[in-house]
Amino acid sequence: MAKKEMSVVKGLDIERYMGRWYEIASFPSLFQPKDGVSTRATYSLNDDGTVKVLNETWSGGKRSYIEGVAYKADPKSDEAKLKVKFYVPPFLPIIPVVGDYWVLFIDEDYQYALIGQPSRKYLWILCRSTHLDEEIYNQLVERAKKEGYDVSKLHKTPQSDPPPEGEGPQDTKGIWWFKSILGK
Repeated sequence: MAKKEMSVVKGLDIERYMGRWYEIASFPSLFQPKDGVSTRATYSLNDDGTVKVLNETWSGGKRSYIEGVAYKADPKSDEAKLKVKFYVPPFLPIIPVVGDYWVLFIDEDYQYALIGQPSRKYLWILCRSTHLDEEIYNQLVERAKKEGYDVSKLHKTPQSDPPPEGEGPQDTKGIWWFKSILGK
């Protein structure tokens, strides 16, 4: 049985979407350390209309990060279907990894969002602050369930309060991505 097409936000105000988002919950990914905390994404608009992506997480007291670029999958569409491109390994930009980034829901104040992609293997609940009201969280989980996600796989991301500032000790640019591909 084929799953129905997911509902996607239409008319996303990309400028309002820019800034920092904290990962409240996600499906565990090969591309993130299992013990990652304070995971966040920071988006900024590039001059060409694409979006600079900075993903950060802390594991064992060390900050890991990877940078990429996001762009509309179909420039003519008003749907919030984006593509995100990272290079793996990040220090050898030969192999681009391109993934889908669909904004499935965003509140009218642009304070929390539900992000997914068509295969339903990845799901993120993001918020502008490190904590999200439990009732809102449950509403987003229910929305994901209606879109065909197995929400039993959802894992809450520990967030420190206050969040880490600056770049932290022993930065490793995208090393967790490289290690995850090697299975280490």
